[in-house]
Amino acid sequence: MATTVESKMEALLESNEASLLVPKERDTVTGTVVFASRREVRLDIGGLTTGVVRGRELFAESEIYADLQIGEKIEATVIDLENENGEMELSFKYAGEAKAWETARTLFTTGEAISVKILDANKGGLIVKVDHLQGFLPVSQLAPEHYPRVSGGSKTRILEKLKEYVGMKFKVKVLDVLEGDNKLIVSEKAIWEEEQENVIAQYNAGDTVEGKVTAIADFGVFVKFPLDADDEAAYLEGLVHISEIAWQRIDHPRDFVKVNDVVSAQIIGIEGSKIFLSMKKLVTNPWEGVEKKYKVGEVVEGTILKVNPFGFFVELDRDIHGLAHISELDSRPVTDINALGKAGEKMKFMVVSVEPEKHRLGLSLKAMKKGAEKKEKVVEAAEAVEAPEAEPKKEEDAPAEEAPKAEETPEAPEVAEKPTEEAAE
Repeated sequence: MATTVESKMEALLESNEASLLVPKERDTVTGTVVFASRREVRLDIGGLTTGVVRGRELFAESEIYADLQIGEKIEATVIDLENENGEMELSFKYAGEAKAWETARTLFTTGEAISVKILDANKGGLIVKVDHLQGFLPVSQLAPEHYPRVSGGSKTRILEKLKEYVGMKFKVKVLDVLEGDNKLIVSEKAIWEEEQENVIAQYNAGDTVEGKVTAIADFGVFVKFPLDADDEAAYLEGLVHISEIAWQRIDHPRDFVKVNDVVSAQIIGIEGSKIFLSMKKLVTNPWEGVEKKYKVGEVVEGTILKVNPFGFFVELDRDIHGLAHISELDSRPVTDINALGKAGEKMKFMVVSVEPEKHRLGLSLKAMKKGAEKKEKVVEAAEAVEAPEAEPKKEEDAPAEEAPKAEETPEAPEVAEKPTEEAAE
């Protein structure tokens, strides 16, 4: 009687021989499809029992589960040894994920390139579909053609640019597999770097190249070269940092170049796939010998290029720009720097320092004012020295003014004579 109430699975578990064949929960088993519909799939598990896949466990994004045929062998994961119907409960979802992670590890090992679909984007990069796993393609791992070069580095604009790629397919390599953390990192740049290796090998630091400006950012200019490349794969792209565009100070690269401009530059560094260029290296350094052109103590005229909280940037000539620090604008504390000068205004300054090796030239308005005050004092002193020459004229006039006093002197004897008369009496 007891045997009749025992389930088929319990009977199998009691059999030592059969128990060796019975899987455990989370094991992956192979079964033969005996029934398949949209609602459920039934598998014969090696003649031991029937497994059923249903509900959310039926739906897996892997294409191998999309159109199952009777008699086809397929893998599934055990999630319950026995359900309410005495059948083994299986999942294609877990089996699909296990297979996908295995595939991801293989791709990481072999370095094989795959095509992935962009599902979504966030400020850090793109969410991609790898088999039916979700992977992540960081912004830093995008190829140059897809890298969001946004002026100002606005995260909002970067995200807008990244969202334009949703639905597209990119060719990538698996960069890292962390199944335990459920992280799968892929790289598009890795493929681009491989394709560029042979081309990059043709260049060395110090070479001069001619290329076209492809993008402008706050921090510099991207230049695509050479101009006569046969196809896209033969092109390279380098960065001209804002400090390497010109010898003079530049507020923004767009003030100096525009997209599609043809420029010449010198390669100053190659780090893997990164190429660093310099445009100013091909131009004579105007700071060499600048101390002969502008001398400390000399008064010069310049145009205020920009007013900053810390001072004026002043253009003395096309190549040499100086700084009039706020501390050199007035002898009194400056409360409103804009009241002292505006962009575009021409003013005279005194040169207070020249540092050619640091490309610095210090200017001063305060020294100019002090010079003017000193000059006024010198003039006043000179006038004071001349003043005594006019005093003799006052002395010449003195007798005329004191004449009445001289006339009054006889009166004194009259006062003195009175005692004499009294004595006589």
